[in-house]
Amino acid sequence: MHERTTLFGLLMLAMLAPLAAPAQGLRLPETLATAPVRASTAADFIVAVVNAEPITNQEVRRQLQRVLQQLGAQRQPQPDAATLAPRILDDLINQKAQLQLAREMGVRVDDSTVDEAERSIAAQNQIDVSELHRRLLQDGQSAVQFRAQLRDQLMLQRLTEREVEARIHITDAEVEQFLLAQQTAAPTDDIELNLAQVLVAVPESATPTQVDALKARAERALGRAQKGEDFASLVREFSDATDPSNGGQLGLRTINRYPELFVQATLKLAVGEVAELVRSPAGFHVLKVIERINPNLPTMAVTESHARHILLIPGPALSEAAARARLAEFKRSIVNGGADFAALAREHSQDGSAASGGDLGWSSPGMFVPEFEATLNRLAPGEVSDPLVSRFGLHLIQLLERRQARLSPKQQHEAIKVMLHRKKSDQAYQTWAQEVRARAYVELREPPL
Repeated sequence: MHERTTLFGLLMLAMLAPLAAPAQGLRLPETLATAPVRASTAADFIVAVVNAEPITNQEVRRQLQRVLQQLGAQRQPQPDAATLAPRILDDLINQKAQLQLAREMGVRVDDSTVDEAERSIAAQNQIDVSELHRRLLQDGQSAVQFRAQLRDQLMLQRLTEREVEARIHITDAEVEQFLLAQQTAAPTDDIELNLAQVLVAVPESATPTQVDALKARAERALGRAQKGEDFASLVREFSDATDPSNGGQLGLRTINRYPELFVQATLKLAVGEVAELVRSPAGFHVLKVIERINPNLPTMAVTESHARHILLIPGPALSEAAARARLAEFKRSIVNGGADFAALAREHSQDGSAASGGDLGWSSPGMFVPEFEATLNRLAPGEVSDPLVSRFGLHLIQLLERRQARLSPKQQHEAIKVMLHRKKSDQAYQTWAQEVRARAYVELREPPL
């Protein structure tokens, strides 16, 4: 991924999310809508006034340039500037009104909070703050401007947490009602399913005796599958399918692309469970649910990681560069077989896990800070990362193993609660943002002649 993707994604596109639809009657000044996106040498002018505070043509154009740059870095299709500019202006108007409200309500963000956010953004880009400032300057933005925008975003975040979160309440009854509705609803065509099968083929000319023998063979495979034997091994031993090399998997596809018999047999099964024997014109099928994606439900299974790490915390006696070099040397020694990760962690790690050789145990998604988790997710079992900067210090991570784990009923309940909260949050934010906008005085201005 391009090195600026995270940087601009965290800051610039956050300023446009959610992108409100342009207000009815909003008409962009002609020069703003059609002028090419480049640094302007012409005199700036005001395009809108929000409660006596101006928004200038240059502000809109700078934001437009950053968004287009971000989309380009992500290799996403770039919308026409004339189409995107009105949406950016509209969002800047909303943001200006919300920042004014935040100041009126006494929302404040101190310098130490901005410092921490700045360090976090730098860490997620695998750079230090000075390098962050250097790259921003290359893109035409000073550190002072960046910190001011960051402070504004933190103020908006605090404001919306205070104003919007207070409107959202998810009860246990709502969760149970949602679950009941999903359980009783007919499966929709947008559900995706990946099944693995053992096929015991039955020829059209088979006698009843032969059919009974083939059924008995399929039942032996079913029994062993239900006891938890490796399904891929059972495919190799029993299946008459043409290609057993992929463990009998039929591939992730929408349910309307599966035989109705297969869908009905596996409809109520959890991921990892095996259906009762299915008879079709082709023969007997042993079916296992490998993956199910329902866009109306949160995932009920997660990939857990078992990892360990070594943490060094820079300070007066250890610079960040020295800590990075020391961890890089640790990695070389581990990879070359000259050192043991756990022994190095016990001796050097400045973390509570040092006593257990840096072992972090099994973790679910979201347990670690984003920069740590992103690096962990890229590792293969046994692989050691390069030195990683996080808000806690510098890490060396080794992934030991991964596994699929089904959420407990309590975890499923919480996952659904989070999903419903997110849906309500989006709705509540839109309503609140419209209310703030409606209370603001907004004047759109034509460019000077």
